[in-house]
Amino acid sequence: MSIAQPIRANFKLSRPGFTLDVDLTLPGRGISVLYGASGSGKTSLLRCVAGLEKAQTSFLEVAGEVWQDSHAKKWLPTHQRPLGYVFQEASLFTHLDVKANLAYGYRRVKAVTPRFSMDDTIELLGISHLLDRYSATLSGGERQRVAIARALATSPRLLLLDEPLAALDAARKQDILPWLEKLRDTLDIPMLYVSHATDEVARLADTLVVLELGHVRACGAVGDVMARLDLPMALGEDASVLIAGYAHEVSAEWHLCLVNFPGGQLWVRSMPGTATGRAVRLRVLARDVSIASVAPALGSSSIQNLLPCTVSAICDAPHPAQAVVQLRLKTETGEAFMLSRITRRAAHTLGLCVGMPVWAQVKSAALLD
Repeated sequence: MSIAQPIRANFKLSRPGFTLDVDLTLPGRGISVLYGASGSGKTSLLRCVAGLEKAQTSFLEVAGEVWQDSHAKKWLPTHQRPLGYVFQEASLFTHLDVKANLAYGYRRVKAVTPRFSMDDTIELLGISHLLDRYSATLSGGERQRVAIARALATSPRLLLLDEPLAALDAARKQDILPWLEKLRDTLDIPMLYVSHATDEVARLADTLVVLELGHVRACGAVGDVMARLDLPMALGEDASVLIAGYAHEVSAEWHLCLVNFPGGQLWVRSMPGTATGRAVRLRVLARDVSIASVAPALGSSSIQNLLPCTVSAICDAPHPAQAVVQLRLKTETGEAFMLSRITRRAAHTLGLCVGMPVWAQVKSAALLD
């Protein structure tokens, strides 16, 4: 596999009451999630990349090709940029069936051989049974899968997804997430994905960009960024960390999987198809982690995951009764971080301070893939 060239994006876009000012270098493969509250600049940044907004100062390079450079007065119009764009609402042609919608995308490809054949795209998104149907008869999740397939039909060098799950209910959202994971793991093109949902970040992101008021607050590997206490997502109700590891043992009797990771190991509920040696990612919610100053006696608690660690940071949570504690887990194979949300009274009673050795009790962790 060739080394993917990074995306370089520098934009300064000024509007009344808002300025987007970003300078980013993002991986040329995988999903980079643009995360932030409404008004943080996520969609504005995506539209700048697509050429739908013309920033006063700009530079954009994708796959080694400069698409725009305000200093050199270079500007590639949107229709000449090899990109696919998927919106919140699937913009399908209602007078065409699914197969004709896909064919429209392929007609836009100038190359003799498209990067993704129609058959490959149909199989990748699992839509072969939908080809003869019209968009009005599709569920929201099915429409979005078809919209993604049509975007891929244009042989893009970059795929942009602007909150593609925002219009779906929880059930349809869970239906489509595995397909997005498949795209991430299969496609050899980078994706920029806009979201304000931490569950989507945990499931999909390789790289996480946190935006606030038009500026980049953080950019890096998703696990590193989610564990930081200086960012708003660490203080929300769904505050969590993401841990990469591998399935060390699968227990058919207990329907559990033992996941080893740099910093320790955790028992979690297994998923169908989980096999020993498989690379997985875990999401551990801060509210599911408690702290003990001494190791509980073996067999004295229903909590099966007990990890030695060190307090690395403490901060107040939004609710005045609570605190968030960052815990550092370190073993010979590496280190990882967890977050724990506890009451400030508990932190005081335990005498928690930075550098103090403690035990993390993990009630639950979600195996994501």
